[in-house]
Amino acid sequence: MRKLLVTMFVSLDGVMQAPGGADEDRDDGFEHGGWSVPFFEPQMIERMGALTDRAAALLLGRRTYEVFAANWPLSEPDDPIGAKLNSMPKYVASRTLTSVAWQNSTLLKGDVVDAVRELKEGDGGEIQVHGSGGLIQTLIEHDLVDEFHVLVFPVLIGSGKRLFGDGTIPARLKLIDTTTSGTGVVTSRYARDGKLEYGAMGPETGNWEPATGDR
Repeated sequence: MRKLLVTMFVSLDGVMQAPGGADEDRDDGFEHGGWSVPFFEPQMIERMGALTDRAAALLLGRRTYEVFAANWPLSEPDDPIGAKLNSMPKYVASRTLTSVAWQNSTLLKGDVVDAVRELKEGDGGEIQVHGSGGLIQTLIEHDLVDEFHVLVFPVLIGSGKRLFGDGTIPARLKLIDTTTSGTGVVTSRYARDGKLEYGAMGPETGNWEPATGDR
């Protein structure tokens, strides 16, 4: 079974919309596009490069695919991130695209949930999802994400599309590792760790009572 990892930039109040540019996603009149850019520094770029380098394939939604396909083929030959993204297999989930031109790209056919399950059951290494907010909601709702790689930026946006929407399935996560950049971006990696458990806070002791099970 192949692992599926989601990487997402979010604000401290959970907004994931248009982190990379003003016109990336203006849905619902969003005016804060590009909010993550001032926080990037060499150490963060190096870590993102290391993460991307371990991917065996990308899974992208239509909007992110079109942004990537328009920009990454223009990268310099010695850009390691660009070289990796251009060369690796890319799978695109879209209801509107009829073809994909970026090298090594494949348009998923049929129901996206079934198609992603089939990808995960096949041979190969880690599948990574970058951006692709709409696709991620579907993956979360159908319990297809094995790991979350979340970069939390020290900004408050107030409104916009959020990483964990109404279809999120309750679940317990395990923190694998966490780092903080020089600009204050906290990067945390979480793996699925079973069902959500419950407890109770005891006002007399200031402690909690472990749950006897899940709901």
